[in-house]
Amino acid sequence: MVATLPEPGIIQGRFIRLEPLTRELLPALHAVIGHPEVFAGGYGGGPQGYRATVDEFVEWAETYYQWEGGLAFAIRIAGGPDDGTLIGTTTLGDLDPALEYAHIGWTAYDPRVWGTVVNPEAKLLLLTHAFDHGFGRIKIQADVRNSRSRAAIAKLGATFEGISRRDVPRADGSWRDSAVFSIIVDDWPAVCAGLEERVARLGANGPVVVN
Repeated sequence: MVATLPEPGIIQGRFIRLEPLTRELLPALHAVIGHPEVFAGGYGGGPQGYRATVDEFVEWAETYYQWEGGLAFAIRIAGGPDDGTLIGTTTLGDLDPALEYAHIGWTAYDPRVWGTVVNPEAKLLLLTHAFDHGFGRIKIQADVRNSRSRAAIAKLGATFEGISRRDVPRADGSWRDSAVFSIIVDDWPAVCAGLEERVARLGANGPVVVN
């Protein structure tokens, strides 16, 4: 079975919704994720990739996000007093329907929602979207130095496949080793059940609030 490319559109969850990322949203996205602590763990090439100004961030984003060949999303809060508030971005990228392969990455959140229901539900929505379209293997990876992201990926139920050495350059000119994880279609029923349980548990106190 060959997978089919998902059409760009809104993916609605209980606590968040994903909508196509546009260039018009980049200044607002900078206000949300344009913080040194977001880049410290390896996002955007690591600490040296941090862009302090809106103009620098917009210029960098032109080549960083998958405007072609992937589905880049803005993440907004759904429901509650902060309904509609932009809180981050994620991408279902490197789409290869013939190989039934995709990659979830390019993910960053407002630090105020770290450790909340946001990341588990974002992964649940993207994985459901991918597997519903016939994809069979989803890769998720992180800089080998980023212990927080590696722990979060493992907690999703993804299988650690190993270290891809000298994988991509960091912004400081050094080469990143990537910790590679995957979720395949055979894993999906158990992973889905685990994510649904986490979303229900973390969301039990109500909507996401950032104020």
